[in-house]
Amino acid sequence: MTSRVSRAVATVFGIGYVPFAPGTFGSAAGLAVFAAVRAAGGPVVEALTIVLVFLVGAWAATAAETHFGHIDPGPVVIDEVLGMLVTLAFLPVSVTGALVGFVLFRVFDVIKPPPCNSLEALPGGWGVMSDDLMAGVYACVCVRLLAWLAPTWMLA
Repeated sequence: MTSRVSRAVATVFGIGYVPFAPGTFGSAAGLAVFAAVRAAGGPVVEALTIVLVFLVGAWAATAAETHFGHIDPGPVVIDEVLGMLVTLAFLPVSVTGALVGFVLFRVFDVIKPPPCNSLEALPGGWGVMSDDLMAGVYACVCVRLLAWLAPTWMLA
């Protein structure tokens, strides 16, 4: 039972099993989670959700690595959900701003600039989650900069 629950969380209820670009689909799920969290409350709800997704995701990703038999298996996409939440955290973004954040997060998640690449080496699910957390921080900084440069385009 516990292994089934951890796989469901790690794969975001099966989204990670999409046969092509599972990380992109996981990031899209992250946009949906972001929209739900944003509708549910303010900054405290966002912060608590980020912490909860990180901790539960680390647990689920650790179990998934054991199940799949290798480090950072492709079907694990809970880390992309975390990355999107961090990318858009505490920003009153428009739909355009959210989509720009989505693209920026995907870019940073794929290229893994330092220290993303070294955080990935942390043990178990901590590494799976931490590199995407950092990619989300990079994307968030870029979204904030773009919002400062073009507020009517990026902000709601």
